Amino acid sequence: FATNLETVQVGDGKSFATGYFEPEIVASRVQAPGYSVPIYKRPTDLIDVDLGLFSDELKGKKIRGRVKGQSFVPYADRTEIEEGGLAGRGLEIAWAADAAEFFFLQVQGSGRLRLPDGSVMRIGYDGQNGRDYTGIGRLMKDRGLLGPGQTSMQGIVDWLHEHPEEGRAIMRENKSWVFFKELSGGAGPNGALGLPVTGGASVAADPAFVPLGAPVFLSLDRLEATGLWIAQDTGGAIKGANRFDTFWGAGKRAREIAGGMAARGTAFVLLPRGTLARIAQEQASAATPQP
Repeated sequence: FATNLETVQVGDGKSFATGYFEPEIVASRVQAPGYSVPIYKRPTDLIDVDLGLFSDELKGKKIRGRVKGQSFVPYADRTEIEEGGLAGRGLEIAWAADAAEFFFLQVQGSGRLRLPDGSVMRIGYDGQNGRDYTGIGRLMKDRGLLGPGQTSMQGIVDWLHEHPEEGRAIMRENKSWVFFKELSGGAGPNGALGLPVTGGASVAADPAFVPLGAPVFLSLDRLEATGLWIAQDTGGAIKGANRFDTFWGAGKRAREIAGGMAARGTAFVLLPRGTLARIAQEQASAATPQP
C-alpha cells in the first residue's frame, strides 16, 4: 500500500459510518401457522427507467415504477403490499415468522432464513419498489418513543414487539419495500461489484465520490470500525462524499456491532500513485482558455 498507493482525504474529511450485517430470521418456504409474512421476489412489472436517456439534465437519475394504461406510475408502497397488493401472483419465495425482524432484514438488504428443519436459506437483494427510504429509528427518537439505551436496532425491534399496532403504523411510514432472490454458494451476500462482501473488511460507499474497489482508511471514534476497508457495496441511504456503511458479517456479534454503529471521524481513499497529479493536470487543461 505504501509503495503503490497515495492517500487522499475524502471531501472535507468529516465522515459518518453506520453498520450493516447479514441477519438471520425464522422463516418457512411455505405458508404455515406461525409463518405469515410474505417474502417476495421481484415482480416482472417493476420497471427501472434511466432518465438520462431522455434528458442530459437528468443524467444519473433513475426511477422505478410500473405501466398503468398509457401512464408510468409509482409502484405499490409498503402499506399496499402488506395489505395484499402482490398476493396471488406466485411471487412468494418464503414466509417469515416475525414482521419486525423481516423489516430489518429488508433494511440490511440480504439475510439468512432459518427454516423449520434447521437448514438455512440465504436470500439477497433483487430490487426495490422505487419508494423513498425512511429510517424509523429517527422518527421514533424525534417522537420521544425511545428511551435511553433503546436507540440501537435491537432496542427498536423490542419496542415494535411491545407495541404491535403502533409499530405496524411506524414501519409503514417507510414506504420502501425490498424484493429478494434465493442465493446459492458464496461466503456472504453479494455487494454492488457482484462479489461476496466480507465482514470487517467490506464497506458500502457512494461511487460518485469513492471508486468501487478502492481501499478506504476510516479513522473513527469507534475502534471496531477504524482501519482499512474495501469499497465493495452501495446503499440507498449511503449518499455523499463521507457517508459509509461498514459490513460485519453474520451472527450475534455482527448484529450487536452493526445495530449500534454510529461512528464519526475522517476518511481517506487510497489511489494508485500519480492519480492526483493526473487529475490536477486534467483540471488545469480544462480551465485553460482555448485560442
